[in-house]
Amino acid sequence: MTKGKSLLIGAGISVAIIILLIGFVGAFNVIALSKTPVDTQPIEFRPDIVTFDNMEAFGKLEKTKAVFLHDQHTDALEKKNKDCLACHKTENGRMSPKFMRLNDVSREELTKIYCDNCTKCHTEMIAAGEKAGPVKCDDCHKEKPLIKSSRVPMGFDKSLHFRHYRAQENKCDRCHHEYDKKSQKLFYAEGKEGTCRYCHKEQTESDGAEKVISMRFASHLACIDCHQKTQAKQMDAGPLRCAGCHDAQEQLKIEKVKNVPRLKRGQPDNVIIKTGDPKGRIARMNQVPFSHKSHEEYNDTCRVCHLASLESCATCHPLVGSNKVSKNGRDITLETAFHKRGHQSSCTGCHESKQQDKSCAGCHAFITKTRQQESTACLRCHMVPLPEKTGELSTSRAAKMARLMPQLWKETFAPIYKIDVPKTVVIKDLMDQYEAVEYPHRKVFNSMVKQLENSKLAQYFHYDETTLCLGCHHNTPAGDKPPRCGNCHDKPFNENNLFRPGIMGSFHQQCMGCHQEMGIEKFTGCTSCHKERKKPS
Repeated sequence: MTKGKSLLIGAGISVAIIILLIGFVGAFNVIALSKTPVDTQPIEFRPDIVTFDNMEAFGKLEKTKAVFLHDQHTDALEKKNKDCLACHKTENGRMSPKFMRLNDVSREELTKIYCDNCTKCHTEMIAAGEKAGPVKCDDCHKEKPLIKSSRVPMGFDKSLHFRHYRAQENKCDRCHHEYDKKSQKLFYAEGKEGTCRYCHKEQTESDGAEKVISMRFASHLACIDCHQKTQAKQMDAGPLRCAGCHDAQEQLKIEKVKNVPRLKRGQPDNVIIKTGDPKGRIARMNQVPFSHKSHEEYNDTCRVCHLASLESCATCHPLVGSNKVSKNGRDITLETAFHKRGHQSSCTGCHESKQQDKSCAGCHAFITKTRQQESTACLRCHMVPLPEKTGELSTSRAAKMARLMPQLWKETFAPIYKIDVPKTVVIKDLMDQYEAVEYPHRKVFNSMVKQLENSKLAQYFHYDETTLCLGCHHNTPAGDKPPRCGNCHDKPFNENNLFRPGIMGSFHQQCMGCHQEMGIEKFTGCTSCHKERKKPS
């Protein structure tokens, strides 16, 4: 009896607990439904968001980073006839990008600078009956802010560079400088100008006893200061608001100069790419002539290739690997730097990225190069035979070869398409439910030739008709009479090579895949190519 009673009591307690839990969950749901969840509220995107992350230099943050809307505050100050100096101090005639200080101090002092000044300004505005920002900590340091950044990086392409070059009356020293550690002063090194990013990185870095400020600080110090002073002279100037540089739509409004003159840096028109090997060892491949001038025309900035400096590639990238990691080359060998696939700064990687264009993707999306095609492609760049002994071209011979390259490229390596391509090819391999397919072979070939007109790169590597044929007739020797597809693709497939599709799969993958990659919507259904066979009556 006692045992039974205890069971009843235990059951009663369990039921009571369940009822309490149900009530708690119900109450929780009522509370949750009575207030709109933060996750469902709309997010506002702005380009002028600044997050106060300065405290991270002093260790773990006690609160989440505060979100600050810079342009909103700039507009509010303008209405009161105030300018940037209401929040920023100056030193040596230049405004500091830091808030109410010139240098970072201790955690306590930095906290006081932000909290006292921001809260004081907001409190005064509220007392005056004006709309103002928050005065409580958690209103700035929000766990899930409803405003997110839409900021896009601001580039300095050759068009914008030329506009500044022209506006500054061709005086490069107004922007370009280097730092002399002995005199601890900036100086202008004529003929050694480079992008600001070669010295100013994403984060402020120490270079010995000196600190090299980040690219963000450097650009805001120099650019905004110049824009302000230019505007003060009643002259056209660049933007002062965040959105003027970092809003995607505003960037589209920036004037583009057509036919920008070449940068005056003493760079050669054409060069022979060398290994930089001081011992004169025999190279494994012929040397490569490189049209520096042509590549400049296709790119908006030198940093596409010259990541760390405007010096020779061999300056940063060693000929052979080593245990010591170089500062700029990151121990990437010279060969890898030129041939690394999937990397936009390498020759091979950049060229292969162009294959993703619609005009090229029809062939290149599915067909990989064979070993024979790879070796042929190598010789399109490695075309200057090496001397037999030293592996080095003499200085005079290299200079002569470089001067001749434009004419050689124009005359010797221009595309030549002379073979008589069949007008139609009848494909009978798929005859069953459908009639044989009359493939407009010549029309397709001519359309491929037409696609080459807008790309000198494509023309150069498709130097004769066989290179175009290999887009479909892959894994075959280059020639004007490639074998039939059925010679390799079995019906339905090769059981000894499951990675090789059958004849039906190969046609549909290549033909339909090509149409999809090139955005051709006309030929999508079966009857677009196949005529249905009439059933016997």
